[in-house]
Amino acid sequence: MSASFSSALGAALEAAGAQHYPQGTLYVVATPIGNLADISLRALHVLALADRVACEDTRHTQALLRAYGIDKPGAHLLAVHQHNEAQAAHAVVDLLRAGLRVAYVSDAGTPGVSDPGARLVAQVRAQGLRVVPLPGASSVTTLLSAAGVAQDDAGGSGFVFAGFLPSRATERTHAVQALATQTQATVLLEAPHRIEALALALAVLGERWVTVGRELTKQFEEIATVHADALPAWLAADANRLRGEFVLVLHPLVLTGEVAQDDRVLKLLLAHLPLKTAVKLAADISGEPRNALYQRALALKTPASDEATD
Repeated sequence: MSASFSSALGAALEAAGAQHYPQGTLYVVATPIGNLADISLRALHVLALADRVACEDTRHTQALLRAYGIDKPGAHLLAVHQHNEAQAAHAVVDLLRAGLRVAYVSDAGTPGVSDPGARLVAQVRAQGLRVVPLPGASSVTTLLSAAGVAQDDAGGSGFVFAGFLPSRATERTHAVQALATQTQATVLLEAPHRIEALALALAVLGERWVTVGRELTKQFEEIATVHADALPAWLAADANRLRGEFVLVLHPLVLTGEVAQDDRVLKLLLAHLPLKTAVKLAADISGEPRNALYQRALALKTPASDEATD
């Protein structure tokens, strides 16, 4: 046990021990995304109480539990990850039917958001068994809280969770084109070996603000807000910025009345005309530069208009 957490289990028992924790229940437990102190007292109590701990990586989870002074036999840890989730869920269901309490954790954060866990929960619920979520750390909400994405003048808010964009360049480009007209904040995740490619793809969004978070909650945490077209240069300015896991918030597209009207015209034209023809007519109607309209049209065009020839 880490000396820093020597009193944590006692505090967890005192704070959460009086609550009811039914048997035959799957407990979905959020764990820290980097800083061990971000564990909740209820999470500690349930992890100690659980008859089995299902987890993404048994070695990682065993080390995490021991840091908090929770000692589970290796046989009480069950691997449930993206490659075996559907099959392993059957084993979890059998344990629950036998009346055991099973806690599920991913390697970090809240299971089932971008980590495994959703299929497991779906199968457990499909069998009529109970699922109890224990809230906690999430890289998604952590960065959103520091991004300063305000409500618009009409009171609209909210965000879209896009997760990891496709790894193939063409598919990623299409995904970014779809984001170009997104009027809500969009949360993206990325691995260090792909962050440069993502930055280059997002650069076409020009002066859209992007808040990037790296190594959130850890010692070398870094959060910055830059224009999308400046993101590649921001990464290149310091080699350390290519390390760690990344979360990004693409700020909402702010539409002026004039831009919104131009987009409405483009959508109407794209529904009936090839892309280049629609752009030419929209430019004639609005007086806007054709290149700017072409970029917006690429993002706006529907699957039906994709079939039209350019």
